[in-house]
Amino acid sequence: MTTSLQDQINFYVEFKERYFEIIRDFGFSYQQDCEARNYLFRLLNQKGEKWDSESILRSFSDLFQEKKIVLIYGCGPSLEITVDYLLRECGKELFRKCINLAADGASILLREREIPVEAIFSDLDGITKVEFNYPEFFIIHAHGDNIGKMSHFKEEILMFPNIIGTTQVEPIDTILNPGGFTDGDRILYFIRALLQPHNTIYFIGMDFNEIIGRYSKPNLTENHQGTPMKLKKLEYAIKLIECLIEKMSNEIFFLNSKIASNRFKYLTIKEFAEHLKK
Repeated sequence: MTTSLQDQINFYVEFKERYFEIIRDFGFSYQQDCEARNYLFRLLNQKGEKWDSESILRSFSDLFQEKKIVLIYGCGPSLEITVDYLLRECGKELFRKCINLAADGASILLREREIPVEAIFSDLDGITKVEFNYPEFFIIHAHGDNIGKMSHFKEEILMFPNIIGTTQVEPIDTILNPGGFTDGDRILYFIRALLQPHNTIYFIGMDFNEIIGRYSKPNLTENHQGTPMKLKKLEYAIKLIECLIEKMSNEIFFLNSKIASNRFKYLTIKEFAEHLKK
């Protein structure tokens, strides 16, 4: 019997212990997380029979067969500098050869620079309604305090064809739990079962330091000092990526970022250009 892609992506059993550690540490509500999951489930069901989560996942999975390089964009302060440098030195053709996966508001920069985006992963607090016009796929995350955001984007969610829902509690039906916590690290958790041996992953704008990039929220005009809550979330993101890297065979690099972990591999932009030639 063939295992569905939904089953392959669901890692709640593996991630459960870490999830309860996180909600205890932050004081988050398990019940509210369940309510958000159920709200998203009901909302996606309104899309009708034409919406088929498994078929969408298979189309998304095909991307990793077709292209070798996976670029994952976070909202750190190095995002804009790095993307603009690559545009100047390599042109848009570089990005067309890659799978471009944006964490939340990083997608706004990519849209502004007219860089193709295959998928946006978002809990909806860093984007505008315009971003729903841009990617091929949209992965929406439901958690305890974003029911209002899902309601705000209800029309866009119902109209967008290739959409997948995720949760951080038990998965139900089409709502998946790939593991992960922040939008950035959750991308890696989501795609790990879809990766092919030839895929190499490069993180751009995943800085994990005290300065938060201006693309983390739509109303920001400049980088700013992270709050204690935000910095603690980034500490968890580091731990979660460290844990996952140990289980993966694909090469993973952080591009043009300050060192946040001695277990990560880092590249300068020039070193990245050399990697592309291999």
